[in-house]
Formats: sequence, C-alpha cells, structure tokens
Amino acid sequence: MRTTVKTIIEKYNNDKTRLMDILMDIQNNFGFISDKFVEVIARETGLSIVDVEQTLTFYHFFSKKPVGEYAVYLNNSVVANMKGRAAVAKAFEEELGCKFGNLCDDGKIGLYNTACIGMSDQEPAAIINDTVFTSLTPLKVKGIVQQMREGKKVTEMIDVIGDGNNSSPLINSMVFNNIRKEGPVLFSEYEVGAAVKKVTEMTPNEVVDEVKSSYLRGRGGAGFPTGLKWEFCRKSEGPRYIHCNADEGEPGTFKERVILTELPKLLFEGMAIAAYALDAKEGIIYLRGEYKYLKNYLEAVLEEMKTANLLGENICGKKGFDFEIRIQFGAGAYVCGEESALIESAEGKRGEPRNRPPFPVQKGYLGMPTVVNNVETICTVVKIINNGADWFSMMGSHESTGTKLISVSGDCDFPGVYAIEWGMRIRDLLEIAGTEDVLAVQIGGPSGVCIGSKEFKRTISFEDIPTGGAITIIGKDRDIIKDVVVNYMDFFIDESCGSCVPCRAITVLMRNKLQKIIDGNGVMNDLDDLVDWGAKMKIANRCGLGQTAANPILTTLENFREKYEALIDKDSDYNTGFDLEKAVADSCAYVDRVPNL
Repeated sequence: MRTTVKTIIEKYNNDKTRLMDILMDIQNNFGFISDKFVEVIARETGLSIVDVEQTLTFYHFFSKKPVGEYAVYLNNSVVANMKGRAAVAKAFEEELGCKFGNLCDDGKIGLYNTACIGMSDQEPAAIINDTVFTSLTPLKVKGIVQQMREGKKVTEMIDVIGDGNNSSPLINSMVFNNIRKEGPVLFSEYEVGAAVKKVTEMTPNEVVDEVKSSYLRGRGGAGFPTGLKWEFCRKSEGPRYIHCNADEGEPGTFKERVILTELPKLLFEGMAIAAYALDAKEGIIYLRGEYKYLKNYLEAVLEEMKTANLLGENICGKKGFDFEIRIQFGAGAYVCGEESALIESAEGKRGEPRNRPPFPVQKGYLGMPTVVNNVETICTVVKIINNGADWFSMMGSHESTGTKLISVSGDCDFPGVYAIEWGMRIRDLLEIAGTEDVLAVQIGGPSGVCIGSKEFKRTISFEDIPTGGAITIIGKDRDIIKDVVVNYMDFFIDESCGSCVPCRAITVLMRNKLQKIIDGNGVMNDLDDLVDWGAKMKIANRCGLGQTAANPILTTLENFREKYEALIDKDSDYNTGFDLEKAVADSCAYVDRVPNL
C-alpha cells in the first residue's frame, strides 16, 4: 500500500500544491485515506501532518474510513425531495438492510447523503463511484443493488439501467442535457478556432478593450465587469494565471454542466483568448468533484485542441503565445465557488476564503495575479470576439447586456437550461417552463431570494433580480418552511468553512429557532430575532456564503410572513421551547430511575 501511495505522489512530482489530486487518487485506489497514508503524504511532499489532515477533513468526498467498494451518494436537495427522493432512499435501505450514513454489513456498499450534485433537471439522482445515475425510482434502485451485489462495474450498470444523451462515448452516465431554449449567443453557430486566430492579429490591450466595450459582466452572480477585471490583472506584476470556476455548487444550478458537455471547445478557446489578453501561460479549470464523470471526455477534447494548435506552444502560429490548461477537481465543498476559496483549494489547501485586499487579480494563485471567471463568462468572450462588442451589447439592457443561461427546475413541466436575454420577466419564464399553481420562485439558489406571485412581474437583470443561474419553482402544495427553508439552512450549516464565528454559530441558532417555531413553540419575538440575527450575518462574515446564509429565512419572512405567523402562538410573549418535564423523564428513563417532580 505504501508503495502505491508513493507512486501516486511521484505522479504529481511530490508537489504539495497538488495535494487535492494526491488525496483523490488515494481515495479512489483504496476507498479511504488512513493515518499511515497521511504520514507518507506529509513526508514525501514536505507538508506537516496537520496540513494534510486539515485538507483531508475539509472535503465531503475524502474519508479516513472505508466508504465501500460501491459508495452511493444520494442527493438530498430541495428539488430531489420534490421529485421522490424519500422513496428512492427507502428502497436503497430496504434492499441493502442498512441506513444512510453507514457502510453496510458486508463492507461492500456504503450509503451516504450529499448536497445538490448539479442534476436538478433530472432528480432524484445519485453518484456511485463517480458515475451519475439520474431519474431514479425504487424499481431502478433494485436493479442497481442487484448489479452491485453481482460485482459489476458501475459503468456497466448504465447499459442496463438507462442511457443519457451525452455528446461522446467517453461520457458514461445517465445525464441528459435538457436544452430548452438555445438563444443567440452561446448555442449559436460557431467555428472552432476562429476567435483565437482573430485575437492573434490584435494586441492584448485591444482584446481587453473589446471585452470592456461589450459591458460583459460576470455570469457567476456578482456581476463584476469582465474586461475591467482583466485590465486590473494586466496592471499587476508577475506571471499571470487564468482560472475557470466550474465549481457550480449552488443548489439548483446545472447550466455549466451542460456547457461543459455540449461546448467544451468554446470554453477552452475562451480561456486561450483570456490567456492572450493577460499573457498567461497556465490555466486551471476548477471542476466540482460531482462532475468527475466528464474527466475522460474533457481531457480528450484538450488533446484534440492541442493537436489543432489551439492550445500548447505558439498557438495559431503566434510565436510566444503558449498556453496550457489542466483540470483540477474539487472534492465536495460549496464554499470553493468563492474565487479566493477556489484558489486556496487549487493550491491543495482547505477551501477557506481569503481576506481581501489583496484581490486575486493582484495576488491569487501561488501569490501571482489571477483572473477567475466562470464557464459561461469565458464562453461568452469567444462570441464577443467573433461578432463584436456592439452586437453583444445590443441585447439585454444597459446594465445587463447580452444573454444569460438559466437553470430551471422544481415544480414545472420542462426543467432544463434556458438561454434568455437579460430583462425577461419571471412570469414569462414560468410560462415557457410549463408551470401552474406556483407559490414561489427561488432565484439564485439558497443564497438568492424567494419571491411570491406579487413579484412575478419583476425581471431577471442586474437592475432588478440578478442571478448566477438557478431558478427553482415551488408549487402551492409545498410547505415552503418545512420543505424548502429548513433544507436550505441545513445546507448552509453543513457547507460553512467554519472560519467566521457568525457563519459557524448563528446559522445553527437560526436553524434551531426555526425548528422551535415549526414545533409550535414560537412567539412573535422569535421572528424579530431571526431578522436581527440575519442582518448581523450580512455584515459580520467575510465571504458571500456567510453573508447570504440567512437569506432562506430572511427572504421568505419578507415575502411569506403569514406562513410563519400561522405557526406562532399569538397568546404568549415568551416560550423557551424547552419541555422540562419531558427532559427529566427522558433522563430518568435512560438511567432507569423514577422521575420526582
């Protein structure tokens, strides 16, 4: 075992910054990462045991204990629950005779819960040994379990259980892309390589100016002007890097999964254009671990583009235009979608956000100037170079130019990806997605806003309601507090990096207060507490996760206050929610003693 571990480490040149890859390969080889393995890693890379341990224990998909020959990770997101996740989970437990969170008796199969895996348009979904199974039913579960017991490879199960509409035989998963509306930008006609050839006849500054003139803003949610970010990076000294943020961890988002599958060459070409503008020699795609099923496919496309001289050395015959791309996988951590946390993870560390300033464009990857753009943003740059800034800025509005990819899921007939012009009204999107009797729409995932029917006339735009892309539709038969808000708060508690005390502690306090209300012990003052604590979260945490972690409660309290007040005891001003008699009785029962109250 030690020899295998050393071979894995040598594969990455004993480089401590490749710790994520080292841990991932060891996990895949042995099904766990033992203390002895940690010692070998530390010795061979020059890291301390503590450094290795803190990275190992930070990510959901690394484990110090065996997870099983078959590790089943079943999504427990809001949409998964809407689509029948409970019945699927029950089927797994009954077929295997063990509960989720455990390794089954024979040690062969493990059942685990996991957050949204980017499959909200085809739930319930699970990952088994890096292969994705979608649209699960109890009947499909029986077939999967039977084949696991027979010792079949997971990729062989796909042929029996079902197939996806993927664009390459190298993608062996039950994943459908569900493109509902293509739009005039990303999915329009495209000649591979035309844009990167065009920029070789321009100066780097001219490329930056063209992107600035288009008024393209980042498509990850924050909306920072892309050209301005590139300009700031160019003004910083030192080797520069371009990072593509393909972490896409916001529950309800899956648009970048579709781009990666359908348009990988567009993405790689966009990164090459950014590299030319920044004079960067190396690029990293930080891809969420849930999308590892795309690994062989994406690496094959990279090789194809190198062969076509669209990557590598002297790209398109331009002397000195050298650029390489490598794929860095995450291992299950929502916070790594934040750009500085992503950089920390790419360096082999815990995905904790950095204090700013300095900003990544000044001091990012390995302490060097780094631009981090998401998949959709980088792909859009290619079309801007091909068609011109004026063409792009004519679409959308003044503050929100161009188009936006939206991931639509939940209570609708046509879940999938929609390319819309910025400025579309919520009610128009609901109509084309096939909805009726809608109670609420969650825009931007848990960190976004939840609106009711009175606000469906509002628009998707930076001027009104911006979004990174997630739209979750909630029908009138749902209990928005129990079915949605509780799930989202549990998600934020689980995904906090723990660095900031308010994010680590107040999220738990708010979740407990919410449960107190649900249990029938709430008073009106509890609602005031939730609002007050939520406001403190926005100012006391250093990253977007912590600052928006209270949003599931705050935005539903603002727009659906009557749902909360219906659970409140109007006749009481004070209720701790603590039942002393029951607590004493439980304690006495545990020690076999008669209570004396």
